[in-house]
Amino acid sequence: MKPSFFERLTGTISLKNRASDFEEEIAIEAVPRESSFAAWDQGEPAEGELGVDVYQTNDAIVIQAMVAGVASEDLSVSVTREMVTIKGKREAPKGILSENYFYQELYWGAFSRTILLPAEVETEEVEATERRGLLTIKLPKIDKGRVQSIKIKSV
Repeated sequence: MKPSFFERLTGTISLKNRASDFEEEIAIEAVPRESSFAAWDQGEPAEGELGVDVYQTNDAIVIQAMVAGVASEDLSVSVTREMVTIKGKREAPKGILSENYFYQELYWGAFSRTILLPAEVETEEVEATERRGLLTIKLPKIDKGRVQSIKIKSV
């Protein structure tokens, strides 16, 4: 079979009317039921992941998260020099049967989020506030360039 003008120009090979050399048979195995997602999903419900915004100012790292509907006693924030963990639980409304919902898109239950910080922070000076459902955590950066002069006492 003579190659076409396009095949000669580009150096390609037409696979039209040819058996493909690139086909291969792949055996598909049935996945045993115990290793399927249905078996994996059983047990304790997974925690939701809290969405956050993290940004920096000249002297601090700021984390913001929407925690509307979460009581302050159901919210905890733990801080190390390199990491912040926010945990909480949003209680579902009581007395509404699941078959009465048309849409159920809100997340109810436990949630958490661990954020690795881009700079070390001063854990003693962290401030956390909540206003209108917005949690704001201000983490002052450690000033590694600060030099402190010390007076030497003569003994």
